[in-house]
Amino acid sequence: MADTIDEYAGEHGLRRIGTRPRLGNYIAEAWRRREFSWTMALLSRRSRHARTRLGVWWSVLLPLLQSMVYGLIFGVLLGSHRSPDFIPFLVTGVFLFTFVSGSFSAGALSISANAGLLRSINFPRIVLPVSAVVEQLLNLLGTLPILFVVALAFDLSVKVEFLLFPLVIALLALFGLGVALIASRLTVDVRDLSKLIPFVTRILFYVSGVFYNPERLGIDNPIIVGAMELNPVYAFLSLARGTLIAGSEVTIFHWIVAGSWTLVLLVLGTVYFWRAEERYGND
Repeated sequence: MADTIDEYAGEHGLRRIGTRPRLGNYIAEAWRRREFSWTMALLSRRSRHARTRLGVWWSVLLPLLQSMVYGLIFGVLLGSHRSPDFIPFLVTGVFLFTFVSGSFSAGALSISANAGLLRSINFPRIVLPVSAVVEQLLNLLGTLPILFVVALAFDLSVKVEFLLFPLVIALLALFGLGVALIASRLTVDVRDLSKLIPFVTRILFYVSGVFYNPERLGIDNPIIVGAMELNPVYAFLSLARGTLIAGSEVTIFHWIVAGSWTLVLLVLGTVYFWRAEERYGND
């Protein structure tokens, strides 16, 4: 028979609320709560547009409207530097970048925006950034039919590489999760960082080739080209365009860059987030 309450709790698998379990147990418990993550994502997505007439359709219309505005502005600015497939090129870039930026911003705010829930219910806190990314993924999946229509409108032939597109999206979702985990922990450590999110996403937008092809702009500086090739967002956009757009290629190098960044961010993000588990909701 246990001599103390702590010994009794340990013998029966009980632990104090808010303590950090072992990483393996933590991930297993988060997996068991996957339905909770899914439900939170659905409810958050629905409530975000609850007071609008079009509801969740705004998650599809907003990226489409952004593509139209960017197409009008950057299409004129680029002039002769535009590629013949500029429209599908741009739509692919905007739609996928919207997922990345959404995962970053929603993940960063996932802890601070749910302070009441954190104080009232005991669950793995990683569920919150996971549900934020799931919500962004649902938004992305809603825009994919438009993306396919635009791609086919400019080239009716279907590429064999199209079969790789689901793999690109799956890898992108894991990448977004890694970004969200790191961002959520950072904004807990330094709350002022949440104010910089719009600036970070805007810079990332301009350096990731969302609306331009570096080759057509004549950029030949090896440092700039090298930095862009190692940019994970640019790698993902290049892979997506290579699977959908005629004349674009899927390269092994971009697979390596995208896969490496995804693996590193996902592993580091999970460990980095888990190490602060006891702090979430207690600050």
